[in-house]
Amino acid sequence: MMSTAPASPGRSPLLVCEGIDVAYGSVQVLFGVDLQVGEGEIVGLLGTNGAGKSTLLRAVTGLTPPRSGSVRLDGEDITGAEPAEVAARGVSFMPGGRAIFPGLTVGENLELARWLHRADPDPAETEQVLELFPALAGRLDERAALLSGGQQQMVALAQALLTRPRLLLIDELSLGLAPVVVGELIGVVRRLRDEGVTVVLVEQSVNVALELADRAVFMEKGEVRFTGPARDLAGRTDLLRSVFIGDGEPRDRRPRARRSSGPSGSLLQASGLRVAFGGVTAVDDVNLDVSAGDIVGIIGPNGAGKTTLLDVLSGFVRPSSGRIRFDGEDVTDAPVEERAWLGIARTFQDARLFPGLTVAENLAVALERFTLSRDPVAAAMRLPAALLSEVLIDQQVEGLIELLGLTAFRDKHVSQLSTGTRRIVELGSLVAQRARLMLLDEPSAGIAQKEAEALGPLLVRIRDVTGAALVIVEHDIPLLSGACDEMVAMDLGRVIATGPPHEVVTAPAVVESYLGTDTAAIDRSGHRAPPPARRRPLRASEKV
Repeated sequence: MMSTAPASPGRSPLLVCEGIDVAYGSVQVLFGVDLQVGEGEIVGLLGTNGAGKSTLLRAVTGLTPPRSGSVRLDGEDITGAEPAEVAARGVSFMPGGRAIFPGLTVGENLELARWLHRADPDPAETEQVLELFPALAGRLDERAALLSGGQQQMVALAQALLTRPRLLLIDELSLGLAPVVVGELIGVVRRLRDEGVTVVLVEQSVNVALELADRAVFMEKGEVRFTGPARDLAGRTDLLRSVFIGDGEPRDRRPRARRSSGPSGSLLQASGLRVAFGGVTAVDDVNLDVSAGDIVGIIGPNGAGKTTLLDVLSGFVRPSSGRIRFDGEDVTDAPVEERAWLGIARTFQDARLFPGLTVAENLAVALERFTLSRDPVAAAMRLPAALLSEVLIDQQVEGLIELLGLTAFRDKHVSQLSTGTRRIVELGSLVAQRARLMLLDEPSAGIAQKEAEALGPLLVRIRDVTGAALVIVEHDIPLLSGACDEMVAMDLGRVIATGPPHEVVTAPAVVESYLGTDTAAIDRSGHRAPPPARRRPLRASEKV
């Protein structure tokens, strides 16, 4: 079925896609997609995880040539053109996830982004992007791999801007970024539009996208299901729904009564933790006390030390000072695998899965430690003990797939999944390990808004069923506020506030350094009134 997404009336189309079909091997992702984007327009490209949004952008840029259909830029056919040729025509693509060269310095990453205009260099352009991202200004000589996930996202967007785009394709603007930064970027994108740049924005947060977009296009299962004014999409509950996790439960619940702290009641105790990378102190005298069954949220600006703290707790980074006790046992010097056997498991900002295995096989691997029969001879000869072990593992895998709504993806390879779907599989892998302490690093990153709204209640249910404690690093404030018993705010490696969520998010230091005042950036999920109709500012040439 072909769905048409015309440009806004009165605007000449800059980008026209007609009948786009794209497949990865035998798996077809896009089915006859039509899309028109008017010059000077901001189009929000929304949809469920795996709908084909990122694939459509890749088809436009030539990274994934369409199997059929056509792509025209300003009336010229660019279907299947080389990505370098498409970029030279003024199309800039900021992909989701890690879109940088981690082995190069920040300055070298920015210099490479100017490859299109080496014959016409403008040093002021680099200064301008550093004004937009001041966190990068003092780290130009550091390897990009040492930056936080959010700071790497800043580098990626800065690179896109340095190509002087006419058409800017942004995949996940808010991914991994603090609300105060997202609020600033909303203003940056609007300014680019006012200066004549056309923007197509793929964004999982409907609230953020609708705040920016003139028009919304909603995709599901590789087809366009809605196109029209952005404000009209807000009330479409038939489209904006949770597909994987379910509808969840109301978030406005009472926090659990906190258990007594101290050695007798704590599952995890961290005291005086300090970590430095070269001359940068990432974690500075941090104390953390987590009781069994607690859900603790950690917030803070990009580079505040949140992920480094999880690295220390899980054993991937050794602290230069401080101690960590888990269930009364000192694990400060214990390796990662020993902590895993004790019951500490974690996720990462980018899902660490086996791309060549299917979803079911990944979950089965996570259950490997609970395999009853490990004898390869028994497995080869299909002896009863081996068969029974396989049956029990299969039953547990099917239970996890049903819990997380992954039935349609059961036999797909992880490499074929969208970012958000991989996050759900990774969460299932942690549940499979029966961890006593789950350390989750931005679990909602890349997940569609309605899935994020259902994720909070799901995490609460996981806690209630397993009894595990959860420590969650997250930028989705409504998600954390509805799920957490306690919240910890960090800045520059130190804890600046701790307590019940409603107290922490209203603390002046937290608002100033992290939240900002843009409600769309803060409320990435949850219900918000649709934005009012906006008129495009007149350009200088249009004014009388």
